[in-house]
Amino acid sequence: MKNLLLLSLVILLANGSCMQKEMPGQAVWDTIISDTIQYHPVRLDINGNILPWYASDPGVSYDTAIMLVWDFWKNMEIDSNGLKYYMNHQVWAPEHDMRGLGGDQINMALSSWALLYQYTGDASVIEDMKYMADEYLNRSLSDPSSSWPHLPYPYNTVIHSGIYDGDMRNGKGILQPDKAGNFGHELVTLYKITAEQKYLDAAIRIARVLAERTLPGNNDQSPLPFRVNARTGEPGILFSNRGDGKAETKALYTANWTGTLMLFQEMQGFDAAHVVLYQKSFDTILAWMKEYPLKTNKWGPFFEDIPGWSNTQTNAVTFAMFIMLNRDLFPDWEKDVKGIFDWTYQELGNKEYSQYGVTVMNEQTVYRVPGNSHSSRQASMELWYTMLAGDTTFRTNAIRTLHWATYTVDWDGKNRYIRDDVWLTDGYGDYVRHYLRAMAALPELAPSHKNKLLQSTSVVRHIEYTSKNIAYKTFDTAAIELLRLTAKPVKILAAGEALPQTDQLGTDSWIWTPLATGGVLRINHEHSDEVTILL
Repeated sequence: MKNLLLLSLVILLANGSCMQKEMPGQAVWDTIISDTIQYHPVRLDINGNILPWYASDPGVSYDTAIMLVWDFWKNMEIDSNGLKYYMNHQVWAPEHDMRGLGGDQINMALSSWALLYQYTGDASVIEDMKYMADEYLNRSLSDPSSSWPHLPYPYNTVIHSGIYDGDMRNGKGILQPDKAGNFGHELVTLYKITAEQKYLDAAIRIARVLAERTLPGNNDQSPLPFRVNARTGEPGILFSNRGDGKAETKALYTANWTGTLMLFQEMQGFDAAHVVLYQKSFDTILAWMKEYPLKTNKWGPFFEDIPGWSNTQTNAVTFAMFIMLNRDLFPDWEKDVKGIFDWTYQELGNKEYSQYGVTVMNEQTVYRVPGNSHSSRQASMELWYTMLAGDTTFRTNAIRTLHWATYTVDWDGKNRYIRDDVWLTDGYGDYVRHYLRAMAALPELAPSHKNKLLQSTSVVRHIEYTSKNIAYKTFDTAAIELLRLTAKPVKILAAGEALPQTDQLGTDSWIWTPLATGGVLRINHEHSDEVTILL
């Protein structure tokens, strides 16, 4: 399962791999200049390199940006049909933009909020996850009698209908199977948090449909299509060359299968009757990913609003994350991940901010504009690679890229794509998670003035932060957690029993790594899902 696959990553952190006591080379002095990026004047360190907009301290700035973004989302207005605005539209605008839901918008938000909850302990985050999942499940699923049943449609073709019934480009009745796989995976996480069976049941139905329809694929066709007619099973259209539709290109290809692969991994533990099916489909997709996109860098489309072919950074770097979570499946994982990064820099690297010492990342080959989400995704995965491989090639630019992406957040929490709109994908669900993953890879980037759980190898079901303790409960009994704290804890309890402090993280123990301010705590609990940290 995904969260258990984080185990080796956290163990490496536990043993101090690539750890620095504080930000290396961090300048004491900073300068604010007249140039602006998006909403804010540019802040530079003493060497002329970019710093975050809010403060020179990365942890303070990242935390501020994350919480501004969350507050904006949480307080978004109710739309004319009684749903929250973000359930109807992919772009926020005061006059209400009239484009419908983003194809992966709900999935991205669910992904980020699960991490945000363990970071904040704010119960309203979980309530928002349940609200989104419940409304989407009630309003989006294809008919059980369809050729592709029980899958969520990605778009509301009548914007304020409250019904998701098709695809933005292809119209009613068209699904995007990759987005369905992502949704199924997020539903498993939500089940682990809430223990509500309906989320797991829906995830199982999605997983079975996708697994049953997985084919080997080739250079021009992925194991599952990018778009498909739910009723007939015919592939959708990528684009049409003629108005009469006689020269159409079918939407047969995308490499966005990380969420689906993770869903199949989860199903090994939740749908025992179909384990063989899931393993076969997992193996088929994985073999195709290795043979084609990983070798050809043909990453293909992701976004629902693009009318033709495009290679996207999202598909490439998300698969790099999958590789790092499953290094046992990739004998040359370092080469594979670095190859993806090299491709993104060559094809999509954007140097228009090079005067500030940073190269950021464009969205895709047909829209070469630097993105807040795409750049922060790149940075977070580069920091994972740095931590796992001990290769610091990308480290400095990754940190500066995270700095750069804070400038797209306004004081009120609007998060605007450079020279574009306030996208509720890029600025929200596909933004917050990258900062939280970056903090987990390099805890020095987390706020030093707050206590924060940054990572667990299990899903965190409940967490409370008080001035005297941090108490949390995980889905799995055995798990490892990573926290940044303002001071060394007094005692760690698991099921009421004190765990010993050790020099190396072993069974039922904890280690403390001091930083200039506070430090990093790692806990390994093997026999209890309840942990209390006494401060």
